[in-house]
Amino acid sequence: MPTSSSRKSKGRRRDAIGLVDAKAAVDLATAQSYSENVFLFVPNLIGYTRIILAGLSLHFMSYHPKYCTLAYVISCLLDAVDGQAARALGQTSKFGAVLDMNRCTTSCLLCYLSSAYPKYAILFQFLIALDFSSHYMHMYSSLVTGSSSHKLVTSDVSRILWLYYNDSRTLFFVCAGNELFFVSLYLIKWIKTPVGLPFISSLTYAELLACLSFPVFLVKNIINVVQLWKASKILVGVDLAERAKEREKSG
Repeated sequence: MPTSSSRKSKGRRRDAIGLVDAKAAVDLATAQSYSENVFLFVPNLIGYTRIILAGLSLHFMSYHPKYCTLAYVISCLLDAVDGQAARALGQTSKFGAVLDMNRCTTSCLLCYLSSAYPKYAILFQFLIALDFSSHYMHMYSSLVTGSSSHKLVTSDVSRILWLYYNDSRTLFFVCAGNELFFVSLYLIKWIKTPVGLPFISSLTYAELLACLSFPVFLVKNIINVVQLWKASKILVGVDLAERAKEREKSG
């Protein structure tokens, strides 16, 4: 059960959000751009760099695997840096949080894999849909319940999500392993050099990486399913609470 202090803090967050409507927010952002430009916060600049590198990787994806992989990997690694920079510099922001949850890079790679492996196109399409829907619903449910960050998940809501979001090492390992699996699938189309070790002599280096990272990929998508389900339950709970209040008012 939430304590009275936690209910009050959530109420204050909702009140603070409610004080600024869309027009006021646009005017404030325009007026304050020269004194404190959130767009130019260091972690957000890192986020823009990630997007540019992702664009470069997409440019090289169809014909230059080395450049593509290098740009893609650096873009993914920077994803672990921007949050640390934000906390260290006191530059956390809602804009930065949304920029940090950029799902486009992975989705673009999955689109390419759909064309590279047409037999599994529907699977890659499902993974894109699951990734986007689970993160969108999780972010939206966090905003509706007054949470200051989508990563602030308590163990009584979901122990799996709590372990995932509240340990930076776990978060990095799972995200990195998931990306490594997709990158390995991409490289399988290009790398044909066998490992040459006993028992796995028939495997290429890319296939070996795919085998090693597959369990992490599986864990990540189980987490996505849990995230989608928990967010759905939270939103339904909010709906039920609001409907009960409306009945009380009308009654």
